[in-house]
Order: sequence, then C-alpha cells, then structure tokens
Amino acid sequence: MTNIQPAPSYLSNITKRESQELQRLVDYSNVVSLPEIWPLAAQRFGDVVALHNPHTTPEVKITYAQLVEQIQQFAAGLQASGVQAGDRISLIADNSPRWFIADQGMMTAGAVNAVRSSQAEREELLFIVANSGSTVLVVQDLSTLDKLRERLDDLPIQLIVLLSDETPPAAATPKVVNFPQLLEIGANHTLVRVPQKADTLATLIYTSGTTGKPKGVMLSHSNLLHQVKTLGTIIQPQAGDIVLSILPSWHSYERSGEYFLFSQGCTQIYTNLRYVKQDLKEFKPHYMIAVPRLWESIYEGVQKQFREQPASKQRLIKFLLGMSEKYVKARSIAHGLNLNHLHASGLERLTANILTFVFLPFHALGERLVYAKVREATGGRIKQVVSGGGALPRHIDNFFEIINVEILQGYGLTETSPVTNARRPWHNMRGSSGQPIAGTQVKIVDPETKTPLPMGQRGLVLLKGPQIMQGYYQNPEATAKVIDPEGWFNSGDLGWVTPHNDLVLTGRAKDTIVLTNGENIEPQPIEDACLRSPYVDQIMLVGQDQRSLGALIVPNIEAVEKWAESQNLQLRPSEEKPSGSSTSVDLESKMIQDLFRQELNREVQNRPGYRPDDRIGPFRLIQEPFSMENGLMTQTLKIRRHVVAERYHDTIDGMFTR
Repeated sequence: MTNIQPAPSYLSNITKRESQELQRLVDYSNVVSLPEIWPLAAQRFGDVVALHNPHTTPEVKITYAQLVEQIQQFAAGLQASGVQAGDRISLIADNSPRWFIADQGMMTAGAVNAVRSSQAEREELLFIVANSGSTVLVVQDLSTLDKLRERLDDLPIQLIVLLSDETPPAAATPKVVNFPQLLEIGANHTLVRVPQKADTLATLIYTSGTTGKPKGVMLSHSNLLHQVKTLGTIIQPQAGDIVLSILPSWHSYERSGEYFLFSQGCTQIYTNLRYVKQDLKEFKPHYMIAVPRLWESIYEGVQKQFREQPASKQRLIKFLLGMSEKYVKARSIAHGLNLNHLHASGLERLTANILTFVFLPFHALGERLVYAKVREATGGRIKQVVSGGGALPRHIDNFFEIINVEILQGYGLTETSPVTNARRPWHNMRGSSGQPIAGTQVKIVDPETKTPLPMGQRGLVLLKGPQIMQGYYQNPEATAKVIDPEGWFNSGDLGWVTPHNDLVLTGRAKDTIVLTNGENIEPQPIEDACLRSPYVDQIMLVGQDQRSLGALIVPNIEAVEKWAESQNLQLRPSEEKPSGSSTSVDLESKMIQDLFRQELNREVQNRPGYRPDDRIGPFRLIQEPFSMENGLMTQTLKIRRHVVAERYHDTIDGMFTR
C-alpha cells in the first residue's frame, strides 16, 4: 500500500504537520465503502490479533485474517437467507467481537443496520425495529429476544439471528439461527459482492428527540469513511498497538474510533466498568477512547490513595502538585496554549518561559517521586487518550497534564459521525475542544438571527463537512430544522473560537443535557413529572457535563407553608423574614429539604421509562418565579434556559461543587 492521499474534499483545511502525520498511516484513499477496508487490512495485518475479549470463558482472540473470514461468512449467511442490498437489519446487542463481525457482515452483504444496546427499554427497541423497516433482527441472546418476542408478530421480521451459541427455539416463526449456524450457512455459499457508492446509506443510529421518540440518524459510507481517513490527523497508531475499549460499540463515538483503529492494525481489548482498572494495569494500552466520567473515576481513585498516605507525605504531594500546576500553566502561556492568556504579549510569554525553568526542578521531582507511580494505574504506556461525549472538567484536564497522560478532548455529535473537532498532541489547548479536523468548517452565529459573529464572541455553533449526516430517517421536517440549504448543521451548542480556531464550548442552546457518562437527558418529561408535586411551582433541570442532574426549583409557597403547619413546624413571624423572602418557612431547613427530596424522588421514579440517570441529585429552592417580566420566560411562557443558567450561574456551580 502507498502512503495515504486524502481525497480533495478532505484537504480543505489540512495543515502541513497533519499532512506529514497522515503519511505514516495506511492508504485507504481509493476505498468508497467501509467493508472494502477489511480485506485490505487482513492482507497487511493478517496474524495480528484484532479482537480480544479476556472476560469470556473461554477468552476470545481473533486475528485480522480470521476477522475478515468471519465477516464474509456472516455476510454470505445473510445473503443465503434472503437478505438483499438495501434491506434493513436491526442489531440489538452490546460489546463483543461478534458485534463488530455482525455490523460489518451486514454492510458487506449490502444491508443497512439500525443499532442499539440490548439494555435499552423494550418500547424504544421496538420503535427502532419498526421505524427502520427491518426485516431481519440480530440480537445478543435469547434473553434479548424474549424481551421483544410478543410484539414481533406485528413486524415484518423474516429472520432472527442470535449472536450467542444458545440453541434456537425449535420450529420458531420467523426462523431463528445462532451465530455459529449462520457462519456455517455462509461458509457453504458464495458471497455476492455488492457494489456500494460513497453516498450509500450504511447505518441508522437512533438518538433521542425533544418529543421523546428516537430519530434515526442516517450515516452513509462516505460519512463514516471521512472519520477513517482523517482521524490520523489526531493520533497515529501503529500495527499491534493496544486499545482498551469500554464505550458502547453501537455509539457513533466508539464506533468510528474502532473503524479507524482497526484500519491501522490495532488490537482492541474489551473491558467494562468492573474490570477497567485491572485491565489498564494488565494490558497496558497505548490508546483509549472514553467519556469524562472515566477520567474522573481514575482521578478520584488517585486522590483517595493520596489521602491514605501519612500526613508528611500528603504535604509533600500537595506541594509538588502545586508546583507542577504552576509549571504547566507557565509552559502553556509560553507556548500560546492557555485559554486565559490568548493575547499574551511577548514580555508575558518570555516571563512565562523563565518561570517554566524555575518550576521545572520541582516538576521533575514530582515525576520521580509521584507521577510515574500514578501512571502505573493506566498501564504506563499511554500515548494518548481521547475524551468526548461531554466537557472535560478543567481540574481533571490539568491533573492528567501534570502526570504526563495526554488527553485529547474532542467534539461532535451522532449527526456528525461524530468527530468535528479535536485537540492535537502538538496543539493541545486545554479547556477547548480543539481545531476542526480535515474537511470540517465551524461557524459561530447569533442564535436568533443566524448571522455570523466575530471571532471570540459566543454564539451558536454550526458545522459543515463530509461527516454531516444525510438527515433523519423518514423525518424531513426534523432534518430541515437542523441542516440549512447550504449544508450547515445546527449543533445546538453554544461556543466561540480562538485566534487559532480552537472551539471552546460554553453551553447548549437546545434543551438536551449531556452528563459526564455520555448519557443524553431530555429535561422536559422529567420536569413535567416533577410538576405533579403540589409543592413544585416551577422547575428547570441543570447538569450539563456533570455526573448527575440538578434542579432549580421555585416552590409553591402556599402549599409548603400549609405542609409546615401540618407538621407543627415553627413558622417565622412576618417581621423576622429575611430580606427578599416571601415565606415564613425556612426553605433551607432540613425538614423542607427532605420534603423536596422525597417529592423529586417519587415523581421522577414513577415516570414511565424511568432510568437511573434521570434521578435528580442536588437542587436549590429559589423564591423568584421565572416570568416574562424578569426575562426568564418567553412570550409563550417557555423557560429561557440559557438565560436562567446565566442568571443562576454561581448557584448552579455551588450546587455541584459543594
């Protein structure tokens, strides 16, 4: 294979440094559909282990040569069972080597898959199967099938495939085969090559909408291949490098990352929350893709170990970390990579450069005494880790920089395949989501008028590039709301760009709240449930980039006071009310706080479709109602979320840092 030469559409904003880095990678420039990659990868990396699951009995190891053989057998088995090019297949399963084989086997057969976790709610899964028009259902196991079985008679399913070795039910209608049986069928049939174009639909990934019904994001082969062909501008893996995989394979973030890493001959090891810390030490990965919550968990584990040290050692560690923090800050200013000093003068940068030499000996001592040992928790071989799916807390970012574990924060959405921006090893602007990747444009506009805003001014983030979805499946109205006639995609996020075109996100213009574990929460249904409580007059959920949801609550003062009287709770005389208070009840009292905690827990948990991530954690009771008069509601009596968030910025921050 020759060195990679990206197609012209990918070269619009590629730098000389990025072009040089791409020269080190395997060439897939002439590939127009994703399945074409794997035979080429097998030729180059045949005996390298591609997939390794150490947590099954027996453990599974599959080489690149074996991988492409099983992909083709799976595809031939589908074709022999009647699958035609363009048919829809629902893939409902969780991480395993067989997930990847099924995913690419379907595409190799010319089918389009609709993917989701087997852990999702039954109604959501049935909606996906029905909405996608699937005629084949591939499920993780019999348990998953049983969850869906009673409603399958209403759907045009003609074949069901179990990814397990379990014995299929006898004489079932529709026909059910397990994974080995389908491979055997495929081994006895010739695979028919299906010509696919770049704009051929490859997959449907369903994401929640404001109505609560999932929307099918249509991603073409070109969308997915853009990621394969350009993520090499961010990281440059080598054949045999170890990748530890923990995120859901069906999610666009993990999925595109896997496609890219497999195209370069990496070995992927499957882990989970139970084993991740053990696997980091045992397998010593070179790369990992994860959400901020993982890095927070590692950070918290390290801090716990620090607190268990003798007092004298704790003081030493605290001192060294403080010196190292000053060192990395000075270094970032000197290199022009500090968000708070973007316009530092020559003198300021010179001073910062001098300070790096002042603090360097302390940082080196910290490296020798502390940081090298901390890195052992990650295996000690990390080249880079990629973080996405939510904003990375600044203190976490700083900590990993201090201990020399490089985190490359990225940005994107399911609708963008997903990566649009990422920090580079040679331009790692902490606190930002990085520069656009090759072929991608970012535009900041006024949220109301959509007119472009000057550099550095906050506004709505619009995105454009080869990775933008084809649209929402069978939903042209929703598509038109997010993609304008010029092809600009409305991300729903607010942000600004630095002079070096780094994207800095500041919040969300749309309602969806994304937690640090990557879960998307639609606040309206939860808020509506909470409003059932007689004590809640108004409520707005918060929690963007936090571990849990929080809430600002305007209580129904009259109802609260009546409850307090019924509980013989002492009321304050009018003359003793704090300034600005409208109630004789102390809203900060334990009894009142406990009342609202019980109300929130009950109403949220009783809501249909309740998930643990829906639980409201911290909350604050505020006495000023949201209204048009104070600018916190629109003329149609909708809460202006971003205005409320700005007004109560300090309250919200305190809610999550307390």
